[in-house]
Amino acid sequence: MEHFELNATVRKTTGNSPARQLRKAGQVPAVLYGPQTESVLLSVNAKEFEQILKKGNLGSIILNLIIQNGKKITKPAMIKELQSHPVSGNFLHIDFYEIDMQRKINVMIPVVTKGVCKGVELGGLLQIIRREVEVLCMPGDIPESIEIDITDLDVGDSVHVEEIPLGENVEISADVNFTILTVVSPKVEAVEEEEEEDLEGEEEAAEDEAAEGASTEEES
Repeated sequence: MEHFELNATVRKTTGNSPARQLRKAGQVPAVLYGPQTESVLLSVNAKEFEQILKKGNLGSIILNLIIQNGKKITKPAMIKELQSHPVSGNFLHIDFYEIDMQRKINVMIPVVTKGVCKGVELGGLLQIIRREVEVLCMPGDIPESIEIDITDLDVGDSVHVEEIPLGENVEISADVNFTILTVVSPKVEAVEEEEEEDLEGEEEAAEDEAAEGASTEEES
């Protein structure tokens, strides 16, 4: 997997006011930490960071953080947490986690499908139950995605986690052989929707009944 370089500067100030000033200047407050690393307060360029996000999956991007603090030091890191504004989408804060390139790590990898599903052509519906799968591997062996060929899947067929193709140095972290995707009949889909609607109706009726009971108690 490609590594992306990201420039970072050590910052000395904390708090809401300095953070707002950084964002107005096009910078994002950040922090770097790890099991063998003392926390370091940083700031990174928002546009530079955004360009990197467009090139890879948030949970599996490996960064070479080039930290400026009088002298340059480079730290391999991943994005542990990214906070964004709920309305504007602007970056508010980034948590970087330093990694050891010689030790395996757990990462979430996106699932992508390949081909035209036979079951869908016959009227079935493809349901992707897990769009990401957690794998264990060395940082240098992180796959871009997990590709599943769905061409021969018929209505009623499923693909489970133990069946998906992986690289030689990549392991699945899960203990349970859960379903990744399945092809269902439209009738099954319709029944499931009806059951959900019936359940919602029963819950609403129960809530109304409870509300009426509470109102009667208050009147008495």
